[in-house]
Amino acid sequence: MADEPKEQQPSPVPAGEKPASGSAPASTPPAKPATASPAGGVPPKPAAPVPPKPPVQLQTPLNNELVGRVRAKFGTALVEAIEDRKQAILTVECTKLAEVSQYLRDEEKFDLLSDLTAVDWPRREKRFDVVLNLYSFAKNERLRVKARAAASEPVPSVSGVWPTANWLEREAFDMFGIVFAGHPNLTRILLPDEWQGYPLRKDYDIIEQDTSWVKENLGIESGQ
Repeated sequence: MADEPKEQQPSPVPAGEKPASGSAPASTPPAKPATASPAGGVPPKPAAPVPPKPPVQLQTPLNNELVGRVRAKFGTALVEAIEDRKQAILTVECTKLAEVSQYLRDEEKFDLLSDLTAVDWPRREKRFDVVLNLYSFAKNERLRVKARAAASEPVPSVSGVWPTANWLEREAFDMFGIVFAGHPNLTRILLPDEWQGYPLRKDYDIIEQDTSWVKENLGIESGQ
């Protein structure tokens, strides 16, 4: 019986040569990625910090034609004129508020009082800013007028200039305790007449409220 042919073993592939077709490739370890190094081996300098942006100046002095006319008419009674985010703001002496308002309505055509409110600055000698927001239909223009008043200082009523000020001044009286001289009916409009204190003053204790009124009229210990 003839001898069976022996299975041939693959001959080793010399270094630098590719294996023949049909033979298994030799396993080689994966190449490590090359790391880039700066020229000369010097590490790169850190980026310079970005300088902070200068603060945005919101309020700028205002000296347009309107301000010129008001200053010519009332002189030093115009305390300040600024523009804040495209809003013209005139601050006038408290005693001249009604006169300036009459002029702004009749001569400058600010015929609408869209709002009247106040801001409390309790650490300031004149703690209240009385704020009027005006609108001119003829010029499609807005104007803010402010007057500063002390806690016990009466503020001239503008209800004779813009009738809508009647209720708005009553609300400011009710919430801040600001007295508007010449108002036809300066009484509370939101709270009971007997209520003690003014809720929108920053030194008002909102937790206690007027406990005596609550007990007497509601029969409970606290309104909270």
